[in-house]
Amino acid sequence: MQSPDPCHVRALRPADLDAVLAVQAACYPPAMQEAAGVLRARIAAAGATCVVAEDEHGLCGYLFAYPSRLGTVTPLGAAFDPAPDADTLYVHDLAVAPRAHGRGLARRLVAQLLEQPAGWRWSALVSVQDSEAFWRALGYATDTVHDAAARAALASYPAGARYMRRALAGTY
Repeated sequence: MQSPDPCHVRALRPADLDAVLAVQAACYPPAMQEAAGVLRARIAAAGATCVVAEDEHGLCGYLFAYPSRLGTVTPLGAAFDPAPDADTLYVHDLAVAPRAHGRGLARRLVAQLLEQPAGWRWSALVSVQDSEAFWRALGYATDTVHDAAARAALASYPAGARYMRRALAGTY
């Protein structure tokens, strides 16, 4: 009999910043790593929609998200600007340390946020590093951004980045 995964998901805390930076460094090339100051500001702006996974070895995954509007794209390295009239949970960054791959942690982190009743009609994100199939399996579909600012923000990501969206429960 397989033992249960000792990993648990919880809210991100400001004290997690160094561990988040270590996971980020293990998952992204230097050009895609975001500065500690930017991450600290994101925690301050939208800490309620950021979660981490940790196991007996410490933090092994994280998800940064914030309330936004459908069609809005946050540029790589930019601060979060939570929308007071949000209709969308924007998933900006999801990473799982290589040592924790294969445990379903990425799905658990996403589920932790999407299953909370918050009134959002949509979830949206920018898919990077050939992750489009993963997001499709979670119900996201590639979408086109029409706003010039959103197109410019999308261009701040490496080639192959795709804007994706998903209707959430209760969307008509």
